[in-house]
Amino acid sequence: MTRWLLPENISDVLPREARTVEALRRSLLDLYRGFGYELVIPPLLEHLESLLTGSGHDLDLTTLKLVDQLSGRTLGLRADTTPQVARIDSHILNCSGVARLCYAGSTLHARPMHPLASREPLQIGAEIYGDPDFGADEEILDLAVRSARVVCNAKVQIDLGHTGVVRALLGDLLRASSGVEDVLAALTGKDPAALNAASDCFATQTRHALHALMELNGGVGVLDDARRMLPSSPALEAALKQLERLVQGCTADDVSIDLADLHGFRYHTGVTFAAYVTGLSGPLLRGGRYDDIGQAFGRARPATGFSLLDLREAAQLTSTAPVRAIRAPRVADPRLDELIESLRQRGEIVVRGASASELGVALMVDREVICKEKTWFVRDVLQDQNTTKNEAE
Repeated sequence: MTRWLLPENISDVLPREARTVEALRRSLLDLYRGFGYELVIPPLLEHLESLLTGSGHDLDLTTLKLVDQLSGRTLGLRADTTPQVARIDSHILNCSGVARLCYAGSTLHARPMHPLASREPLQIGAEIYGDPDFGADEEILDLAVRSARVVCNAKVQIDLGHTGVVRALLGDLLRASSGVEDVLAALTGKDPAALNAASDCFATQTRHALHALMELNGGVGVLDDARRMLPSSPALEAALKQLERLVQGCTADDVSIDLADLHGFRYHTGVTFAAYVTGLSGPLLRGGRYDDIGQAFGRARPATGFSLLDLREAAQLTSTAPVRAIRAPRVADPRLDELIESLRQRGEIVVRGASASELGVALMVDREVICKEKTWFVRDVLQDQNTTKNEAE
């Protein structure tokens, strides 16, 4: 086996891709900063019990584990940054008011999210802690749509859901130890046969409502259908009104609703959403409300946010212009040094080298610094080549 062969679904980020990824990272963090979100940088690894607190079984399976040679304790390499940010809000910042936090950094997965996915996705996101008002949900959804537009100019579709709908239908049954997880899985997979088997012991009205839920997906008309087809309750009406409010204010190109989408049901406590764009087979980002996340850290606070799942994958949708650069000779001349320094301060890329082959793999050298009559100046290489060609003709 070749000694420098990387593990499966792990790859290097080469100059062109790295430039695109970094430009997107900066643009997104600048976007969040403009909304008042403050950057935090959690550690890549933590003690396992801290890293997985309140996160659930799925994240445990995704998390890579190792033994700390200093303490002998088990450490985990983060597979999701959100629980870490919740810990920071609960125990490090410990503020009583609203905290707007954002983050950007690598995560590591024990297994890829899909066969072609990287096991080292670059996750970026924004979260609001301590704000129970529904306006926070609207702000987060707006920021998610803006994030999708930063990534690419393609059509942005938002899929909305709400865990409150199923909670209103199942009520106390959610605390049952058997059967409920199978019901949730059948709803998510839209499998009527599996739902029949899993809900066999439920009341007839509940079973009919759960089957109706599978058909309640599509445009905003789904909400009126839900009022007609599902048993009425204050909890159900509250959830449907929140979805109506989000649809009315959403700036995405297309908005759909799926009341049987229970992605992260045990984690989310209200509205859920996913953003899709042309060119990606799966969602670009996911988010929603998760008011219980801080409870595991001993300080329950309202929370809502979203994460862009992999900035590297998203960067494939972005077309970037070539990086223009200026070539300058390696000549010891203070006047040349002064010119190069002034060019760099103006944001130009100036590379000193003897030939184009020495100037990097992702740069387009379209100008060069030359000396004429003891004066250094910048010349357009392409224009000069065209002039030479015309003179030859």
